[in-house]
Amino acid sequence: MMGLAFASEDANKFSSRFENSSEQYGRDRILELWGYHDSQGSGNYQETVRLRYYQPLNINRFNGTLRLDTTYVRAYGTGTPIGTSDRYSEGNTMLTFWGNHPNLFPSWGANLGARVIFPFGNNGQWAAGPQIGASFKPTGNNPLDVTDFSPLARYMYGFDTKSNSFQVNPNQPTLIRNLQLYPTIGFRLSANTQLRLWDENGAVYNSDGGGWFVPIDAMVAHRINKRLLFAVGASKQVIQSYYQYDWSVYSKVSLNF
Repeated sequence: MMGLAFASEDANKFSSRFENSSEQYGRDRILELWGYHDSQGSGNYQETVRLRYYQPLNINRFNGTLRLDTTYVRAYGTGTPIGTSDRYSEGNTMLTFWGNHPNLFPSWGANLGARVIFPFGNNGQWAAGPQIGASFKPTGNNPLDVTDFSPLARYMYGFDTKSNSFQVNPNQPTLIRNLQLYPTIGFRLSANTQLRLWDENGAVYNSDGGGWFVPIDAMVAHRINKRLLFAVGASKQVIQSYYQYDWSVYSKVSLNF
């Protein structure tokens, strides 16, 4: 995941121990299969299967990445209507892109991008918003074996459509108005294994009415070979004045090609 920063490409403006590596984009295409098991509390659970694809973007001198996510979701538990808990239904589909052009803010040293959420399945709304991120890698002595610091910030704004009103779809969630923060940091556990914090699940602030959701999120990723990676992770809310979930466990298989 790429992350946020307000530093220029002069690494000393951020820290003498880090260098800005935001312009280092992967050239491989990546296909990932994710599985999530989330507790919603009160005996209710949600299982999600997610397909995620990364495509390098090279348009003239613009370099970046395009990411597509699509999901199928199964909810079950005490609050789930009988007859709906034994099947998966279409969930969120999201398109995200980020990158930069050397003539656009040449001293910015970060990535600009945006995300769009499509109103497929039971989501019932369009949502869109900008994001900003960067990535920093340590230089010199690194006693904690930090691999990178890659924070990201994104603001999402949901809006209704004429055919997706609450009258037509009364079960759709409230319209999104939130700030998403990912203070992602990685640690090297071995030559092929990393611990990544707040990579998959970050903090969320609800700008429509207030409230924070802040989790502890950790993922261990192990690269089996040049093309294959496996990861497992877990997330637990510690501040939840804006409800998201109680806890989550997840895993992924990632293929570079």
